[in-house]
Amino acid sequence: MDRKIALVTGAGSGLGRSIAHRLAADGFDVAVTDIDETGGEKVVAEIAESGGQARFLRCDVTDRASIEGALSELDVVDVLVNNAGFDRPDFFLNTQPQLWDDLIEVNLKGVLNCTHVIAPTIAQRCRETGFGRIVNIASDAGRVGSMGEAVYAATKGAVIAFTKSMARELARDRVTVNAVCPGPAETPMTEGIRQDQLGEKMMDLLVMVTPFKRMVAPEEVADAVSYFANEEARFVTGQVLSVSGGLTMSG
Repeated sequence: MDRKIALVTGAGSGLGRSIAHRLAADGFDVAVTDIDETGGEKVVAEIAESGGQARFLRCDVTDRASIEGALSELDVVDVLVNNAGFDRPDFFLNTQPQLWDDLIEVNLKGVLNCTHVIAPTIAQRCRETGFGRIVNIASDAGRVGSMGEAVYAATKGAVIAFTKSMARELARDRVTVNAVCPGPAETPMTEGIRQDQLGEKMMDLLVMVTPFKRMVAPEEVADAVSYFANEEARFVTGQVLSVSGGLTMSG
């Protein structure tokens, strides 16, 4: 049987790196995509060293032509993981519209762009094989809001709503669409957030109010993605799964 191909955006570091590693371990051929070529190639080398199959494709999720170029390098896509995103915490009234635009462009429009370009290929493939998956990385901030992350939370809330809408639209093709909502994770992004005084206070507060009293490990987020991406989740679609140690418990 042909090996399935999983494309992961923002896979050059952080959550994306762990997701790429996990899907490779699950037996997928992984397209590691990122704007960071050095980071992406390093992840590919790591996967190869561990016995997996991967290749790097440069892909800017804000640029449809870039996404189309990456897609043209692949024969098929069975799984799309929309992971690329960033955050820059500050109180909303202290922020400027340029930051709003940047967050929306990457965190929301990046998901829209990749889905619009790649989902037709997944749907066609799924009609032939019966297998197709889209997993969007949202955030618990998008479920319940987060102080100092108003626009980030807004983009992730939109991703959650988009996930549910696409789950309905792609059901006719038997493509499942689900979202994983990490809590604060131990990644280079959160390390950068901690360099700011407000960011440091935010991270400490979030850990304090998390029942398990720690941040999520990237591998734990990858476990959730693996579930949605594999055969066991064939009848699960339009769902939102928090991986946050109980930080949020909304229904």
